[in-house]
Amino acid sequence: MRIGFVGAGRMGRPMVERLAGAGHDVLVLGRSPAARASLEELGVRAVARAADAAEGADAVLVCVFSDEQVRDVCLGGDLLSGMPSGSVVVLHTTGSPDTAKAVADRAAAHGVGVIDCPVSGGPHDIAAGRLTLFAGGATADVATVRPALEAYGDPLVHVGELGAGQRVKLVNNALFAAQIGLLAHAVRLAEQLGVDEAALLAALPHASSASRALAGVAGRGSVAAFAQAVSGFLGKDVDVVRTIAAAQGADLGVLDGAIDALDEVLKPGGH
Repeated sequence: MRIGFVGAGRMGRPMVERLAGAGHDVLVLGRSPAARASLEELGVRAVARAADAAEGADAVLVCVFSDEQVRDVCLGGDLLSGMPSGSVVVLHTTGSPDTAKAVADRAAAHGVGVIDCPVSGGPHDIAAGRLTLFAGGATADVATVRPALEAYGDPLVHVGELGAGQRVKLVNNALFAAQIGLLAHAVRLAEQLGVDEAALLAALPHASSASRALAGVAGRGSVAAFAQAVSGFLGKDVDVVRTIAAAQGADLGVLDGAIDALDEVLKPGGH
């Protein structure tokens, strides 16, 4: 496939490398000459404009940090108008389903499909080809991009119509944040019972309370260290899911209280 790629950063760069390794023809946006030179070392073609990455592409993958950046890339320039009819935009950025809909509405005028496809995992999962992908959108559009996404994603789970990918990922991240908050409560309880945090974290990963959140906390050595490490992306996603839940008359239930415990950890002087 011919693939355009926007957002070759911490997550995007290893995706690009996997795409090239799988034999896809990849055009990647590089904002500076140095960035473009670095990208071309991966065996791809680097371009200076997003529209250049879109030219002749079967799919354009967008892997930027925030909703605002997605809107800037997809709605603020000529990316969509430069894509061939029948091609597909893949939004890897975790954000609001409303953003995916806005991009899809604009893309439809050009005969371009859109799927929202946020990811779960990190660069090490991409390198191993086991990144989890939650895809929302038309079945035909998911089928079109599947050969590209499977270069680094397994499983690729089609969870429903456009926007469903974001909703599943946001629920996932709310639960993940709540689990970290619960671990803060568990550490506090252990210390009240005379067990320090290091001893607790050495023991629990081998027990029935084991989880990915616990593994991350244990790897960092404390709840506070892990919370700081993930707060950049997790905080923005929790804000989005709280906003969406409020707008739709839903609520986070007990998740909200556990997330508040995580917020306490992140405050200066928090445990």
